[in-house]
Amino acid sequence: MSAPPRLTDRAALSRNRARADRAALFLHDLARDEAQDRLSLVKKTFTAPAVVTPFPEVWREAFPQATIVPDAEVLQLDRNAHDLVIHALCLHWADDPVGQLIQLRHALRPDGLALVLSLGGQTLNELRAALGQAEAEVTGGLSPRVLPMADIRDLGALMQRAGLALPVADSAPLTVTYQSPLHMMRDLRAMGEANALQGRLRHPTRRAVLLRATEIYAESFSTGDGRIPASFETITLTGWAPDDSQPQPLRPGSATHRLAQALGTDETSLKD
Repeated sequence: MSAPPRLTDRAALSRNRARADRAALFLHDLARDEAQDRLSLVKKTFTAPAVVTPFPEVWREAFPQATIVPDAEVLQLDRNAHDLVIHALCLHWADDPVGQLIQLRHALRPDGLALVLSLGGQTLNELRAALGQAEAEVTGGLSPRVLPMADIRDLGALMQRAGLALPVADSAPLTVTYQSPLHMMRDLRAMGEANALQGRLRHPTRRAVLLRATEIYAESFSTGDGRIPASFETITLTGWAPDDSQPQPLRPGSATHRLAQALGTDETSLKD
């Protein structure tokens, strides 16, 4: 069998991240704060945490006892070694996101928690639309420019496919405004989130495409005060390594009371 097509050029991604500016990593700061807030609500003390992240400096102070590993295809996590694993805002670059989640499950002890924060499908929808329309107008074609990202329903289903119990998924939108689309693109480079798609063009984008994209962006999405918005969506997933102590679903047909009885209403039979 042939290998599946690769989405991400890992060498290019590594170069982009090496050029990242710590001051521009506000999305990772927000993800770290979100993880801390979520964990403060869990009535459990975690003694063997791990964090999967491309930017360990963001997480090290908040989780000083954690094992911190990069988001490689094969995660450097020992089996059954952790009671908490945080996958920190890098799942969107994974060629095999299910494989990443399965590795988290294997690294967890029974009843250990997987906490995954990922950019979701609404991220950079304005840039995607403007670049696509501009390139189609100027060159008559399209090339991969903005990373495709999964929506909340798809990511929630991946947790179940990975064998994690009690999965929960929710989304937090964020709109950031910039002076211009070019300022926004510069910020993306500073985040380490520039184009690292395997199928990207391997030469600089034509000036006419960029100029037309900035025009379309401003015309279609301007906030009215001379600035332009950029949408980001952080999806948070939680799931637990299976354990006998967790709540288990009842077998179909095992109920001992009727719903109508619980609601205090009369039950009306329907005709066949």
